[in-house]
Amino acid sequence: QFELVESGGGLVQPGGSLRLSCAVSGSIYSSIGWFRQAPGKEREGVSCISSNDGSPNYANSVKGRFTISRDNAENTVYLQMNSLKPEDTAVYYCAADGEMWSLCDLYNPYVYAFWGQGTQVTVSS
Repeated sequence: QFELVESGGGLVQPGGSLRLSCAVSGSIYSSIGWFRQAPGKEREGVSCISSNDGSPNYANSVKGRFTISRDNAENTVYLQMNSLKPEDTAVYYCAADGEMWSLCDLYNPYVYAFWGQGTQVTVSS
């Protein structure tokens, strides 16, 4: 069983940075995805990290600005977000697929069985 708790959201000006954390209870040896959902829009994948080889994957909209990382000792996955834009405003969720040897999937949220409660990120001047 997994429990995921996100933190680190907040209000930031355009061009600013935030670091989101996803604390994982259970095994961190699971593919972890970060998704976001803005009002009136569908949930979209932002970034994920695979459990089999630790490889990251990014949506085109955040490539070069966001970095996902995993601290196995802390059982935490981070999403460093730089050069934030107003269109990054959304509730951000982390999710785990519960599989030890999997490739993460950025485009299918249904493969993730466990979800956090979300953290709000607002980019505005």
